[in-house]
Amino acid sequence: MTRVLIITGSALGERLAGPAIRARAMARVLAADGHEAVLATTASLDSDAPQDSFHSVALRPGDSAAFSDLERAAELIVFQGHAMEQFPGLASTDRVVVVDAYDPMHLEMLEQGREQPRATWDLLVRSRVALLNHQLVRADLVLCASARQRAFYLGQLAALGRISPTTYESDPRLENLIAIAPFGLEAEPPVATRPAVRGVIPGIDADARILIWGGGVYSWFDPLLLIRAVHALAQRRPRTALVFLGTRHPGQEPMGVAKEAIDLAEDLGVLGSAVIFNEDWVPYEERGSFLVEADAGVSTHHAHVETEFSFRTRILDYLWAGLPMVATEGDTFADLVREERLGIAVPADDLDALVEALETVLYDDAFAAAARERVASVRERYLWETTLEPLRRIACSPRRAPDVDAAGGRDALAAAALHLQEPEGRPGRARDLRMALHYLRHGGIGEVVRRIRTRRTRA
Repeated sequence: MTRVLIITGSALGERLAGPAIRARAMARVLAADGHEAVLATTASLDSDAPQDSFHSVALRPGDSAAFSDLERAAELIVFQGHAMEQFPGLASTDRVVVVDAYDPMHLEMLEQGREQPRATWDLLVRSRVALLNHQLVRADLVLCASARQRAFYLGQLAALGRISPTTYESDPRLENLIAIAPFGLEAEPPVATRPAVRGVIPGIDADARILIWGGGVYSWFDPLLLIRAVHALAQRRPRTALVFLGTRHPGQEPMGVAKEAIDLAEDLGVLGSAVIFNEDWVPYEERGSFLVEADAGVSTHHAHVETEFSFRTRILDYLWAGLPMVATEGDTFADLVREERLGIAVPADDLDALVEALETVLYDDAFAAAARERVASVRERYLWETTLEPLRRIACSPRRAPDVDAAGGRDALAAAALHLQEPEGRPGRARDLRMALHYLRHGGIGEVVRRIRTRRTRA
């Protein structure tokens, strides 16, 4: 048994956002494996938070004493977000540290910060880059969500000096340094606990064809194109209804695009009829009621670098519910939708293609039935017990990264990375002397003589 501390910056309660869902799944899976799991939130812990086989606690940002108590009781620490910034002791701990980097926050901020003044936008992106570097240079294991993300983070780790003979020698694939652990889903399919849409929202009855947007409305998505597409489709298919599951992220104010989406639906005359916004955030345990009433799921976004490395967690709910789906091309899940024929992937900003795709998944019953069959087989790959296998392995046998030990600790390894920004001096006698001393120390006088002869031969 390993004592594991999991830290999330997301609120724990009846209404859960993606990071909290993932952190709870980690705690549940590790507890089921026989480990002692403690889940700490730096946001809020509601009295109505779901109870499970692990212990949940609130941890105030900056409360180093409370963190130290939890740290001393743990052998393995897994964290998301800003925890290493909030608790400086985490940066130098002798416990094994796993960084959960499934959400590339510096790329996300490129879109999220657009509404800020330029100087603030620059500052926000720089701060996220520094935050991730601070974590990646100290981690024993980094978790990411896809092969694309792994390739991306390998470049960042290389720039920080983490890809070295020390980490490569016994692990040439670097799987002990960075591993793919996608967002997952529960093994039990969703069930309806109450009527959610049909017969509840005026005009949405048993004959309606419901398209669901299974998450928040953020600036990196493209709900406006989707609303225009639904408006166009509803002109000839009046049974069409689009339901936005939530417009308010727990603990956050709505982004400007949410208001733009509502205003557009009102301007087009479809607000409350063909386009419905659920203004609150659906309780986590109740989202199944909405999903089982839906006929298809949708996710539309703009084409940019955030998309390329994103992992749209709402698609997992569509898999969980067995829904055919429409997704914009450019991200990992759009590739999955296209390759496994789970629905239709459409080009970004293509209104006509989106309208056609929505009509197919909602009204071509043969197509939808075939897609549902394939969704049912693919979903098994994304059960939490499968996606979290890298975390389950390190929990069974916690071990520090070899370069952390070789450097003498996390802070020493991070300090060494600061010297990678400039070459080791210009060619000349001073550099020759440093190299001669290096070869003398590590190879003896014979190695120095050999190097001199080699240089003369090349000259």
